[in-house]
Amino acid sequence: MAKESAGLLLYRRGKGGIEVLLVHPGGPFWAKKDLGAWSIPKGEIEPGEDPLQAAKREFQEETGVEPRGELKPLGFVRQSGGKIVHAWALEADLDPASLRSETFVLEWPPGSGRQREFPEVDRAAWFSLAQARQKIVKGQVAFLDKLEKGDVR
Repeated sequence: MAKESAGLLLYRRGKGGIEVLLVHPGGPFWAKKDLGAWSIPKGEIEPGEDPLQAAKREFQEETGVEPRGELKPLGFVRQSGGKIVHAWALEADLDPASLRSETFVLEWPPGSGRQREFPEVDRAAWFSLAQARQKIVKGQVAFLDKLEKGDVR
């Protein structure tokens, strides 16, 4: 059975059009990756958990901000690795400098026996839709397309 995640695509309307908030994964594997590495704030759905509740929980864990407002379903995508990602759009503003991500522990360097703590998300930023299409994980581009077309229910 494929793993499933859920997340929120935060967006705001500016003079230059729609901007979206993306997050960059923390930890050593992602440290030098940029294009195609960013994501919507999302995470794994726990067994028996409602996907929308998981999306809200994960957003708060990765940003430190409780999501408030009308959530509009964007449906789901299947990423290249098989993971299914459910998403909702939320029009709101957030200062990326206020990011307060939860952390995880990982043996680093591998085989060293040393445990190090890393943030789940090491940074967040607002991007135009054109910029976001370059930054976001390829499998999540469909969420940007749906948002741009107004294909939110």
